[in-house]
Amino acid sequence: MAENIKLEIVTPDKIAVAEDAQAVTAPGTMGEFGVLSGHTPFLSSLKIGSIRYVDAGGTERFVFVGGGFVEALPDKVTVLAESAERRREISEERAKAALERAEKRLSSEADDVDFLRAEAALARAMYRLTMCGSIQ
Repeated sequence: MAENIKLEIVTPDKIAVAEDAQAVTAPGTMGEFGVLSGHTPFLSSLKIGSIRYVDAGGTERFVFVGGGFVEALPDKVTVLAESAERRREISEERAKAALERAEKRLSSEADDVDFLRAEAALARAMYRLTMCGSIQ
């Protein structure tokens, strides 16, 4: 059996995850990647998506991240995320409300709408709803 690695997912507000993992998969901006014990060190930026990992007991876990950076070392993976939420922490009602606000901003013809920011909000809301099972 392969050795476990330490996984830490931190945001400016909290430590979302600090536990041992058998494997970690992350949404890199250049594509999804996986890390096992003994991995070659590297850094990557992250896009909106989910960190999937298999905990020390063999259970697959998911954590939504709203972008950030990851450092992979042979014995540790550190994620510095703009935001991070475990599936059980995601409020479906809040995600639906955020989706509606983002769609309203994007359909607005006002000159002061920051479309990049609205598109990012839309992507975060849709991904949260996907994790809740509301969107397939």
